[in-house]
Amino acid sequence: MGIRDYLISSILFYMSWIIIPLFLEFLPAIGNVLVLLKNSMVNKESKELIYQPEITIIVPVYHSQETLRECIRSIYESDYENDRIYVMVVDNGGDLESFLAFQACQEEFSDLHMNWLTSKQGKSKALNLALFNSAGRYVIHIDSDGVLHPKAIKRVVTYFEQEQEVHCITGTILTNQEMIEQTSSFGLRLLRRMEFFEYAQAFLAGRNFEAEFNSIYTVSGAFSAFRKSTILKTRLYNTDTVCEDTQITFQIREWMKQRIGICENAYFFVDPIEDVNRLYTQRQRWQRGELEVTHMFEKERKQGAHTSAEKKRGTIITRVLFYDHTFAFPRMIWYFAILCLLFLNYPIKLVVGSVFLLYVISVITASLYYFCILLYLRKDKNIQRYYRKLWYMNGLYPIYNFAIFWFRFAGIINAINGDQVWKTQTLTQEKEQWKQIVAKDFTRILHVLKKIRKRGNREEE
Repeated sequence: MGIRDYLISSILFYMSWIIIPLFLEFLPAIGNVLVLLKNSMVNKESKELIYQPEITIIVPVYHSQETLRECIRSIYESDYENDRIYVMVVDNGGDLESFLAFQACQEEFSDLHMNWLTSKQGKSKALNLALFNSAGRYVIHIDSDGVLHPKAIKRVVTYFEQEQEVHCITGTILTNQEMIEQTSSFGLRLLRRMEFFEYAQAFLAGRNFEAEFNSIYTVSGAFSAFRKSTILKTRLYNTDTVCEDTQITFQIREWMKQRIGICENAYFFVDPIEDVNRLYTQRQRWQRGELEVTHMFEKERKQGAHTSAEKKRGTIITRVLFYDHTFAFPRMIWYFAILCLLFLNYPIKLVVGSVFLLYVISVITASLYYFCILLYLRKDKNIQRYYRKLWYMNGLYPIYNFAIFWFRFAGIINAINGDQVWKTQTLTQEKEQWKQIVAKDFTRILHVLKKIRKRGNREEE
């Protein structure tokens, strides 16, 4: 092959294999970064609250005796006036230990007005029970296994007071830095740092960009806030999905046509991931929940549509989610196709070069988001300082994202094959199940071959 032919074939190859991820991921990322840079450079000075309205903070608990005290303490030590906060701790089927921990909190943090509610019918019904008993102008939900930034509550309320068109807010979820750095295992500590890096990108870049175009499709169940007058007009939390936070977001955004925002400087710190198995089940549950909620809303929308055009049109959020899930299958095929090229006499240098080029594009994309996030964190120096130290994660992030893609893809497959459940199999359990299936199938094959061999021996005799 001449130099001219080689160059032409190389150019055609790179165009075929690079153009899809280039147009689907890299170019949109450039547009996202430009929007984020514009927003981060705007000096958003929050006016001091003249009057602090009454609010309700709902804390669902389930075997939360080890984490509840720190969660309540973060509310108590916030810069919001304690006599304006009504804390509702609602048990969704836990044990006596959680209640004993709550009693200890009542004694220790006596300035807080706290009540205990019991609902043994799951988290969604527990949240609904608390909503019916809530008081004040705003309702904030936080998980019991995390802690609030001291300024988080006031920043959320200030955001609501200044942005009257916003009816629902998600805060920024980050993992606890101290717990990450106290991890003794190097591998687990690296995974936890990557999780922190991922959360920062997901909220400070992803949710911020979505908020710009009013396309946030899920508020974080770990830390979300609502105008009480708005959330009580919804159908409340749905018990038919494992992703109730996405479902309530769809109600406010799609049915009520209200705006959803992010208070990017209101932080809630959750415990870092325990291990890869936990990460695997978590991402599967999120993926399955998104599919369930999308299907649920699309079904109701089509039933309520009056014309065929309305049935076909859909909503921006459902289109985004369907796009995300639909393109998972071509991506999977594309990944395997790269390996197949080696068996089609494509030069190894060409195949490896294309993969490396995609990796470089991904690193550049992650780095662009990284610098945007540093700008967003400039008023919270401690968090910014920690995030700055994770600069090397830009090089590891594409590999992490590759693994997360397969975790999410497993969630799509399992959602097709099984009923919705809160607990899903871990990666270790699925590996063992896969080994058993392979061993069983292999045994069957050997059994059939053995029968064929016996029959052949008899015919020879």
